[in-house]
Amino acid sequence: MLFLSRADVESLLDLDELIDALARAHVELSAGSVSMPARIAAFTPDGLLGTMPAYLPSAGLGAKLVSVFPRNRPPLPTHQALIALFDERGLVSAVMDGTYITAMRTAAAAALAAKLLAREDARVLAILGTGVQSRAAQEMFPRIREFTEVRVAGRGEYEDAVRGADVVHATTHSPDPIVVADWLADGVHVSSVGYNAPGSELDPAIVARADVICVESRDSSFAPPPGGAPELAGVDPASVVELGELAGGSRTGRGGAAEITLYKSVGVAIQDLAAAALVLRAARERNIGLEIELEEMHA
Repeated sequence: MLFLSRADVESLLDLDELIDALARAHVELSAGSVSMPARIAAFTPDGLLGTMPAYLPSAGLGAKLVSVFPRNRPPLPTHQALIALFDERGLVSAVMDGTYITAMRTAAAAALAAKLLAREDARVLAILGTGVQSRAAQEMFPRIREFTEVRVAGRGEYEDAVRGADVVHATTHSPDPIVVADWLADGVHVSSVGYNAPGSELDPAIVARADVICVESRDSSFAPPPGGAPELAGVDPASVVELGELAGGSRTGRGGAAEITLYKSVGVAIQDLAAAALVLRAARERNIGLEIELEEMHA
């Protein structure tokens, strides 16, 4: 078994390759070739520990354990995770830190959605929030468009950042809307990765107004907590489009320059597997990580 630390993972994960790997993974998911049960979680008064297993043909079998404690303040992250990968015999092949992967795959998936849904001439990006997901988005979104202006806004600055932006990306744990429908220009693409059920960082009017709503998976997005998106309550699942359907070309996205598009993320296990597989491949190629010999057990 190979053990990879946070520093190892950060040095090994290719962020440009990650976006393409997530596109492939989501095409597989939408094609029905993935096994990904709904996540389960154990709750504490302050947070939760979620379990996210999956099998992805292009990446293999694995699972993530992730803790989500929204009230943590720096230097403590709100999300902490580890990922285990298994080989074709069901043996553990690697265990790695998953905190960095969680941050970067979330931002990369949102960037992929923006690549597929934002106007080609989008030049002004507004990132709402100043935490881990904000910093991850600042890394990933410039990889899909040539933005001439990137606005990063904290509390009290959201409206100024949103007005006139072509792409708006919300990254907070706010239980109250920080993106208001009246602030949005025609043709804007909005994405939200924050989670604070039953509240939301999104104005419900944005969901009602959006011409296209994109999700990772209908099953995951419309699942009960802790897996689903409370923002989409009342939305017909058949009316939304999956990220893999857009990436694979089986569904169309934006229909015109004035349309408003929305990507709502809940995070799915195949994203972690796709990222972890990239890390493991690079670790094997570069001989990085700590090899731990596992004694074979016989009945």
